[in-house]
Amino acid sequence: MIFCVFSFNRGQFLQNCIQSLESGAAHSRIIVFDDDSDDPETIDILQDIKARHTLVQPGHSSQHHLGGLYGNMQSALEYCRDEELVCYLQDDTQLVRPLTDDDISIINEAFNRLPRLGFLHQCFIKGINRTRDAQYNYDQDSKLYFRAPTKRSAGRFFSALLIMKPDRLAQSGWRFKSSEPKNNQQAENLFQPMGYLFSPFAMWLPEVPAYRGKTKTLGLKLAERKRGCGYFPFREMTAREIKTMNDRPSSEIPFAEDFLNCIPKSPKKPWAYNPLTGTGWMKILNQLEIKARQIFRR
Repeated sequence: MIFCVFSFNRGQFLQNCIQSLESGAAHSRIIVFDDDSDDPETIDILQDIKARHTLVQPGHSSQHHLGGLYGNMQSALEYCRDEELVCYLQDDTQLVRPLTDDDISIINEAFNRLPRLGFLHQCFIKGINRTRDAQYNYDQDSKLYFRAPTKRSAGRFFSALLIMKPDRLAQSGWRFKSSEPKNNQQAENLFQPMGYLFSPFAMWLPEVPAYRGKTKTLGLKLAERKRGCGYFPFREMTAREIKTMNDRPSSEIPFAEDFLNCIPKSPKKPWAYNPLTGTGWMKILNQLEIKARQIFRR
């Protein structure tokens, strides 16, 4: 399986992601698609990565156009069009346990068994979904969970973190669109719901500060301070923890907070992946400032 990692100005996080892949998927090819990072620390880390892995940036000899997360995801699809299996990760994610031959067999078998399966999700399920209307049903034949239908379809058919077969996407006419909702709608039109692995092997780091070169609003700055956002890498799962996960009943949904721990300590649970989650008036303040900026730009 090929790993494509999407990067922009998060050197410390990118370094952690690559190190986790080098440790847990040592025989896999790693390709970093960087969106022209200009942060000095990130540039240094990218040069170090380039000595061991493939680095694709604007102006790369591949001639693939880069720009924005979903544009880069499309470029990665074209770059890896002849590969059997491709896994997309982002710089703020991490492999949390070794990837095994059994994992690859389960993934291949799922795609072979389900011809309308477009995407698999390699990550644990966010604990914040416990308090929402999301329900996950286990299919014994494919060894996958599928999210039950709800009023909110986002995330049921597509995620920016995914495993896919490039030839299957090509045959369907798939092209990555400019936003998560648009990609989710396209996936709903083309494929069956996305499958979630019984034994996930990756996860977003929790409580990550907002990046991607955007000017932070006052509301966002206050929210990040309130939530204590920062760098919380995961401790790699032990053999006993992996066995416990693999031996659990299928009724036990793989929520991240139940199986993973950060080092040196974990943030308050449930973890959030957007600094504005649960911040009340700060979220409103952020929205008002964004609207004001849009008005003054006209």
